[in-house]
Amino acid sequence: MKFTIARDRLLKALQLATGVVERRQTLPVLANLLIKANEDGVSLTGTDLEVEMVARTDVGVEQQGEITIPARKLADIWRALPDGSDVSVSVEGDRATVKSGRSRFTLATLPANDFPQIEGGETDVVITVAQADLRALIDQVAFAMAQQDVRYFLNGMLFEVTEDHLRTVATDGHRLAMCTKSCALESPINERRQAIVPRKAVLELSRLLDEEDESIRIQLGSNHLRVTKGPFTLTTKLVDGQFPDYDKVVPKDASRTLTGDRDSLRQGFQRASILSNEKYRGVRLAITPDQLTIQANNPEQEEAEEVVAVEFNGTDLEIGFNVSYLLDVLGVMSADSVRLSVSDANSSALLESSKADDALYVVMPMRL
Repeated sequence: MKFTIARDRLLKALQLATGVVERRQTLPVLANLLIKANEDGVSLTGTDLEVEMVARTDVGVEQQGEITIPARKLADIWRALPDGSDVSVSVEGDRATVKSGRSRFTLATLPANDFPQIEGGETDVVITVAQADLRALIDQVAFAMAQQDVRYFLNGMLFEVTEDHLRTVATDGHRLAMCTKSCALESPINERRQAIVPRKAVLELSRLLDEEDESIRIQLGSNHLRVTKGPFTLTTKLVDGQFPDYDKVVPKDASRTLTGDRDSLRQGFQRASILSNEKYRGVRLAITPDQLTIQANNPEQEEAEEVVAVEFNGTDLEIGFNVSYLLDVLGVMSADSVRLSVSDANSSALLESSKADDALYVVMPMRL
């Protein structure tokens, strides 16, 4: 196998394929990238047996072949080479040689036959969605995914498809985030389809998306999801489990509504959080018709108080929250004004943009 390519043309492909590769491996070949060179160009594949990334690049190939090369070493070498340089990769026997200018590197390889492939299976739902919409679906929701929860189905993001929308939902049991965007289906479906995408695949998918204005193709099967963006294809196994019924979590009768400036609220919570209990992160909200008082204290008897001007349509209310959860929501919102709706001090709060928006958030209260 032999090909020569400009460093910058292969850099993104190499970084994306390497991102999937785990640092600690059960099989030595999983630390490698599968590199195929043929008449169509060069493809790089990285996998951890759950998530697979394939990146293709058009390039003239001098000698066709396939091999696996250590992923991180190759990526580190590629990054360290000068901008604008040409790089040649050739394989003889069980050694790969990378040359650029006066630099030369020889790497150990493993046979391509040893490299595992994710079985995709049948695809029965195909969706097309704008890249900007898919980015919002992930960015507005990802923070609420659980991390290493024993309820493994919470360590991921729910993708829900209906005739007219694609929805993402994430929850860790204490807060919930949901975002909905329109999409186009290649063929009609009779009922909504749900799939739980694992946390790692969500993060790798987020890295794949950029600012370009193009459509993304999503293929959904019974046990896998495949996302195609130009020359890049991400395939992931789905989490086998039943996601909580999010409809039951979203408050329907939150009659008291607070409206305020998002940035003022975020800064107020940020400052008050400095003196909150480091473990529980609780703050008390005292709400009156024209102002919100944020109070925090800690075991050292230190106290913080912030007053923010708001509009509130209910009777005076005191309620406690984990301030980190509120800051996470306010951090991903983009609207200038935010609405917090609640029925009483013991019920969950519903946060959303004060103008019609695609995203909503639910945060459970704390007893202080």
